[in-house]
Amino acid sequence: MDRRNIKVKRTSSLWETEPMYVLEQDRFVNGVCEVETELEPLALLDELQDIERTMGRQKVINKGPRNIDLDILLYGDEKVEHPRLTVPHIGIPEREFVLRPLAELIPEKPLYASNPWKLTLDYLNELPPSAAPLSPLTPISASQPPLASLSSSRQTSVMAIVNATPDSFSDGGVHNSKNLVSTLKSFAAAGVTIVDVPVDEELARVLPVIKLIRGLPELAQVAVSVDTYRASVAEAAIAAGADIINDVSAGQLDPDMFRAMARSNRTVCLMHMRGTPATMNSLTDYPDGLIPTVARELLDRVAEAEAAGVRRWRIVLDPGLGFAKTGAQNLEILRHMDELRSWPGLEGFPWLVGSSRKSFVGKITGVSKPQERIWGTAATVVSAVQGGADIVRVHDAVEMCQIVKMADAIYRH
Repeated sequence: MDRRNIKVKRTSSLWETEPMYVLEQDRFVNGVCEVETELEPLALLDELQDIERTMGRQKVINKGPRNIDLDILLYGDEKVEHPRLTVPHIGIPEREFVLRPLAELIPEKPLYASNPWKLTLDYLNELPPSAAPLSPLTPISASQPPLASLSSSRQTSVMAIVNATPDSFSDGGVHNSKNLVSTLKSFAAAGVTIVDVPVDEELARVLPVIKLIRGLPELAQVAVSVDTYRASVAEAAIAAGADIINDVSAGQLDPDMFRAMARSNRTVCLMHMRGTPATMNSLTDYPDGLIPTVARELLDRVAEAEAAGVRRWRIVLDPGLGFAKTGAQNLEILRHMDELRSWPGLEGFPWLVGSSRKSFVGKITGVSKPQERIWGTAATVVSAVQGGADIVRVHDAVEMCQIVKMADAIYRH
């Protein structure tokens, strides 16, 4: 669109919906874009229809199957009545698959000048409940289905941590070159869907690991995440084959990170953190309440990411257990994950929870060695699944895959 003088400013989530009108067709994926353009309405319509033709759209049946369908819903506050175009789009009030993504972008905007007191969200709330509730989709990689964060029957993804540095606090570098391949294969066999590679200072140590994972047939269906807050490292990892950028600082420690994320066109994880790893433990005061403050601060990070060009449907959130949180605050987050998931503006985002071997687990259970905190970690993983987590990030991946399968059987049905 940029080449056509249509600049995408923001996007909604991508919502999977059942077809309307002509029912004998595949499900649809719907989204809304907010764009900036100097094109007049009909000229804009011409460009959109040319995009459809370029992408191979062939209209055989009205409202029937098509690979792409681009409509102009609104054009500022203007009203357009033309044989080729009606704005506001005539179908907005009756279509949940339009109103739901539209309400993510402009929930408090009137749709019609003739009724300025009725907002987008009002039209959405007037619709009867859908037989099959809508869920947003978040793609992880080309090799696996997207996350469906509002589907009650979704399976929790297990993200296995693979440390390439020899001095990791939690595994002492057990994933060395001699047993890394067998470890990775055991992860895949157990049901791991994402492998997370933390990056310390030595990028040269990590890139071969990513390339190794990408070269193993047994891991062809497994996504690769790179855990870094450095833009240059993220871009190098993506070039080596990584699918996800997992940034514990949510763009706060490198001013180019959000731009790098946008350029990568990959899914990203934004974690709640304050300060730096060196100062965060002194920043645990939340006078307005932990959950409201974490929610508001994550909303700020999402807004900044979107302003840099990161698409909403590419974002996963992480409440940041152990980062600028006390032990009691970590427990509070686990108890109130459902509140975070339903916070206004955060609805529909998938969530990653990383509680594995954290110090608060060791303190509560009395287990000083991180690698022996498996049972305490298991309890936190079950709690995360019950609270609605879409991804759990763990060290003991084989065991936690069993825990997640059981938790899913109880809570996801």
